[in-house]
Amino acid sequence: MRDHVAAHGKDLIIDSYISYTGDDIAIVSTHRRGINDAQIHKMAWDAFMAGTATAKAQGLYGAGQDLLKEAFSGNVRGMGPAVAELEFEERPNEPFLFFAADKTDPGAYNLPVYLAFADPMNTPGLMLSPGISKGFRFVIMDVAHTEGDRVIELDAPEDLYAIATLLRDTERYVIESVASRSTGEQAVSVSTSRLHNIAGKYTGKDDPVMLVRVQKDFPATGEVLAPYAIGPYVAGCMRGSHQMPLMPVPLNSGISYFDGPPVVSCAAFAVHEGKLTEAVDAFAHPFWDTVRDTVSNKAIGMRRQGFFGAAMLPMSELEYTGIMEKLAELDSRFQVRQAD
Repeated sequence: MRDHVAAHGKDLIIDSYISYTGDDIAIVSTHRRGINDAQIHKMAWDAFMAGTATAKAQGLYGAGQDLLKEAFSGNVRGMGPAVAELEFEERPNEPFLFFAADKTDPGAYNLPVYLAFADPMNTPGLMLSPGISKGFRFVIMDVAHTEGDRVIELDAPEDLYAIATLLRDTERYVIESVASRSTGEQAVSVSTSRLHNIAGKYTGKDDPVMLVRVQKDFPATGEVLAPYAIGPYVAGCMRGSHQMPLMPVPLNSGISYFDGPPVVSCAAFAVHEGKLTEAVDAFAHPFWDTVRDTVSNKAIGMRRQGFFGAAMLPMSELEYTGIMEKLAELDSRFQVRQAD
């Protein structure tokens, strides 16, 4: 894939970075062609197809399973791969974070982004920094609406309770973007696609990515990273059917326990005239070792509950698996008992 991006992107992109999280490969690229550019998207799609061909030739399991279409149609969105794009004029110092998650869905970012951009208990800059004290505008998408992008714009802090009301339902309402109310500059872009909505059946979890600009008119790097110390319970893990804690892991980490737990990595960059600095591994610091120990204990505790109650996702999220066929079969065997 690196060779493909280097060869086919040389006249399109300025710089690029390729990594993996779990079993998912990610491409970060900088360019001057704007968002939703067909040539940029085709370059990325062709790179994923080239990687799939190599994996299949090696006999690797599940090669290309997230590529849901056969032919490129002008935009990677809706074809399987998660996509997050930001367009902005570079600041003199332009730091940003790239998050990539595996074995979970886009709602996994709801709580961390809410805390980082709306809660002064997590982000003291909302009180202390004039650049962000006016708050942020959240664009939230109803990902259950498949006929088109159904979105709502809400402002923090005025609409804080409304934002919380929606974001608590991580399977339906997902943050698409966040922008500064002071400058209008976009701070966050989240991939919002749900694979089962695209494919019409269960295909695996969505493995979302997110870009976050930090510092000055946005929360500090530490304020954006801090919520991941919670290890919040998110959808995913084995067969995409469980509730498990989200573990922050170093870059290029695999998956180990019970096809999980769900993991998230973070590469920190600065960009100048489109050129990326070397990626800094935000979750490699020793502090996060203690968090990983806590998440491991939470994961083991939840798995001990097996399939009962909150340990598994609600039926609405299992509708593309064999459990719905079993329920349909059992439904015909129910009888209404007559009163004596």
